[in-house]
Amino acid sequence: MTEQAAIAEDIRMRILREPDVILEDPDVMRALITANDRAMGGNIVDLRGVAMERLEARLQRLEDTHRSVIAAAYENLAGMTQVHRAILSFLEPLTFEEFLKSLETDLPQILRVGRVRLVLESHEAADPALDQVGRVLNIVQPGFVADYMSQGKTLRRVTLRRADGNARLVFGRDAGWVQSEACLLLDFGDGRLPGMLAFAADSPMHFTPNQGTDLLDFMGGVFERAMRRWLG
Repeated sequence: MTEQAAIAEDIRMRILREPDVILEDPDVMRALITANDRAMGGNIVDLRGVAMERLEARLQRLEDTHRSVIAAAYENLAGMTQVHRAILSFLEPLTFEEFLKSLETDLPQILRVGRVRLVLESHEAADPALDQVGRVLNIVQPGFVADYMSQGKTLRRVTLRRADGNARLVFGRDAGWVQSEACLLLDFGDGRLPGMLAFAADSPMHFTPNQGTDLLDFMGGVFERAMRRWLG
């Protein structure tokens, strides 16, 4: 018996002992089917082979969908963790100054955004003392929040979009690198003017209109309730 025949016999014996090895290998099965089709000739249609090809294509689609669902689940879990950490960060401060400082330093790092701005509408001019707590707080005239968020469209609780020239009205001198923004409408209760929590990113794809807004909506709801204790 030649060496080649010995190797062939060894392979044959292994296949006989472990046929599942062949059945579970799609490349080997495809090669066997192709060889079988060539042996039968071009005038014979193997319906089993056609059915197997269709099942294989369907299985591939199911595997792709499975991977997409898992990836989306992990992404959603990561986003939920970020939001939970963000909520804890603005519930912890005991003074309004510490609260604003947390918005300026901690919140951008947790949410991985470039800048955060808290916009409050008021009939009165901003108190100069607020300049000491950083640039995170903007005091604006009544009606500004609705105009800025809607820009002539339907006003929503959460707006995700690419930034335009209006970004300077909120982000000031930082607006030059702002490429996308998320704006959360804040309702502080009856008799109080609304506000807005805005996040800026330097990537145009960081905030897009087709993204989900449930987590941001939830965070905005917690934030506006936390703010009410400072708006006595």
